[in-house]
Amino acid sequence: MSIQVICGDCRDVLSDLEDESVDLVLTDPPYGATKLRWDRWPRGWPASVRRVLKKTGSMWVFGTLKMFLEQHDEFDGWCMAQDVVWEKHNGSGFVNDRFRRVHETAVQFYRSDARWADVYKMPQFTNDASARRIRRRGRPAHLGEIGDQDYKTFEGGPRLMRSVQYVRSEHGQAFHPTQKPMGIVEPLLLYSSPPGGIVLDCCAGSGTTGIVASRHGRTSILIEADPEIVAAMQRRLSQDHFKFEVPA
Repeated sequence: MSIQVICGDCRDVLSDLEDESVDLVLTDPPYGATKLRWDRWPRGWPASVRRVLKKTGSMWVFGTLKMFLEQHDEFDGWCMAQDVVWEKHNGSGFVNDRFRRVHETAVQFYRSDARWADVYKMPQFTNDASARRIRRRGRPAHLGEIGDQDYKTFEGGPRLMRSVQYVRSEHGQAFHPTQKPMGIVEPLLLYSSPPGGIVLDCCAGSGTTGIVASRHGRTSILIEADPEIVAAMQRRLSQDHFKFEVPA
């Protein structure tokens, strides 16, 4: 288990990785939402990632609906599986003629030459169910035959994690301007990467993906193009007392 930090353009770095060597890609690419000098979409990165991802793996990408619509051609060769909405405690309102935006979206993709049934997944649960009795009616064979079922939930018991998740942002304490909190990265990583697996973040920023991966026994590869951000990432990782490797 290690964190490998690589400074460089992800499209160049990915060419050095072996085919189908990564179990999960979890990343927050720049897409022109700010005036920061580096905030520009790196065209071609999804295609570069596809080669190194296993057919049993998947990719989570943070962004906005606007971003995914504008960059839809970049996701040729991918199938969308699902989306999760991250609700923040603070928001951004660039103009006053729209709703105040207090969320981001994380979309899960898998390779179009893979089968969803073969993609690794480990559903996540929260222990906040309400006690109730539920009866599910059966369905006919042409819809996938299921018999009648009757089951109970218990107060404070497990329930499937919701697709809308409230997690406080890192505002005021972040190492990076668009830093994601571990609370939103963790369930995506645990859902989509096998124990001991390899997780890739090709736009790694402050290294949140690497920290979460290490805490749960995964190896991570973190790629970041900006040397100043890489230095900040190294300081953050050192503070968390993790072993990490930086190729010369």
